[in-house]
Amino acid sequence: MIPVWLRPVPQGVELRILVQPRASRDQLVGVQGGELKVRLAAPPVEGAANAACCAFFARLCKLPKSHVTLASGESSRHKRLLLSGADAESVAAVLEPLAGG
Repeated sequence: MIPVWLRPVPQGVELRILVQPRASRDQLVGVQGGELKVRLAAPPVEGAANAACCAFFARLCKLPKSHVTLASGESSRHKRLLLSGADAESVAAVLEPLAGG
């Protein structure tokens, strides 16, 4: 079963995430309100947190950084990431155990 925070799209998969910037380290915290909650060490200035978020999920899902892009939420804590060329089942298999779900 595909989790609520993950949605297959024609280009790959889309993740709904909630970002907490300026944390002590980068980590997945769990699921909150139908979104993956992620803590990032980067501050929310000049796109630093957005870049760190894309790089973090690229690393977790073992994708090239260029395959992870911000679909929406550039200046919001609520974001949607597009993982181009990714498979929903394999992304869910990697992220669900880390998110505690």
